[in-house]
Amino acid sequence: MADHRRGSRRRGQGELEALVLSALREADGPATAGWVRERLGGDLAHTTVITILTRLLAKGAVTRERTGRSFAWTPASDQAGLAAHRMRRVLDAENDREAVLASFVTGLGPDDERLLRELLGDSPSGGED
Repeated sequence: MADHRRGSRRRGQGELEALVLSALREADGPATAGWVRERLGGDLAHTTVITILTRLLAKGAVTRERTGRSFAWTPASDQAGLAAHRMRRVLDAENDREAVLASFVTGLGPDDERLLRELLGDSPSGGED
């Protein structure tokens, strides 16, 4: 039988994390690392799945609870919540928050700027509703 890995590409850590999170979101409840591994097709080693889940736990992207001798894992939030968490981590790592936020906001397109104003409760017409 031919080596099925020949020609396959190596996945990056971020891609594996996204795949694991996607699998967890499809679960009916907390899921074990073994269940996640099976859901992803079994191509990853069990230890790789555990490593990814542990990294996601450190990032606050998943929670875990003890079930017997192992853990059951649950996503901490949806994809939008995880993206927001990453954005806050980047912002927290900077010394000049105001400059970072100002640069971010000035780089937004008109639709995103309008949406941000709506979310902040600030209408583009100067606050008059």
